[in-house]
Amino acid sequence: MEQTLIIFKPSAIERALVGKILSRFEQKGLTITGMKMMKLSEELLRQHYAHLVDRPFFPLILASMTASPVIVMVLKGVEAISVVRSLTGATNGRNAAPGTIRGDFSLSNQENLIHASSSPEDAEIEINRFFSPEEIFDRTPLLTPFIYSAQDNPPT
Repeated sequence: MEQTLIIFKPSAIERALVGKILSRFEQKGLTITGMKMMKLSEELLRQHYAHLVDRPFFPLILASMTASPVIVMVLKGVEAISVVRSLTGATNGRNAAPGTIRGDFSLSNQENLIHASSSPEDAEIEINRFFSPEEIFDRTPLLTPFIYSAQDNPPT
């Protein structure tokens, strides 16, 4: 079972889209194993977006991501990272396919509602950046046998 981090960005919070977006993950069958609301600091954002700090648009990222609190969440499931990224859609909402979160709710590259881990390595780093081990719950919902078949290697 894979875990991945998602961040409901200020654009999702302020547009009151958290419930609609969260329901897509839950309806798909992903399990919430951690969730909290927080205000992101510049220091934390510089760590999270270290690969973009020297880019000329980084001040726009800082302004956007500190505009309001965010909700950070850990989701668990078989191939959770690729499943979440597929549900999320292309980074630029104008280019995201209809039926994806960004394709249905975003018209922006910056104000694109949600961050999703891009790889198992990134997911581990990001989860550890935003959550302590005590804030992650290893749980297997009772509905799991109705979400995965035995050949999907679901949790027991």
